[in-house]
Amino acid sequence: MATLDMQTIRYLNLLDKITHVKTSKCFTYNNTLIFAVPKAFVAQAVGDHAYNIKRMQEQIGKRVRVIAQAEGVEDANRFVSDIVSPTGFKGIVIHQNVLTVNAGNMQNKASLLGRNKMRFAELELIVKDTFGFELKII
Repeated sequence: MATLDMQTIRYLNLLDKITHVKTSKCFTYNNTLIFAVPKAFVAQAVGDHAYNIKRMQEQIGKRVRVIAQAEGVEDANRFVSDIVSPTGFKGIVIHQNVLTVNAGNMQNKASLLGRNKMRFAELELIVKDTFGFELKII
């Protein structure tokens, strides 16, 4: 698990204050702050008509998304799909501690990698912290 810096702790406390949902999973992907909360609390965290999300976005000044946290390795496909949405991919294969994302076409691969592989680095850190696997995009 990654160490939490003060800014991340502030974000987690803001989520708890506004939504009354506790989590320890907060990360940045593609200039968006993503909170991974237990599946049962996603609707509560988002709020009616996304009121809680809008309120947090106003206070933080960044885009905010809430997704369901991964229950285990078998949930990796949905978890990664939620993070990289709206970019799609064909599928995920896990073999020998390497999580391989099959992008499907060059446009999706380019979108998953990002300029100077910035999105790849962000996703690689998320996958490493969540599942303990290395990331590979083909």
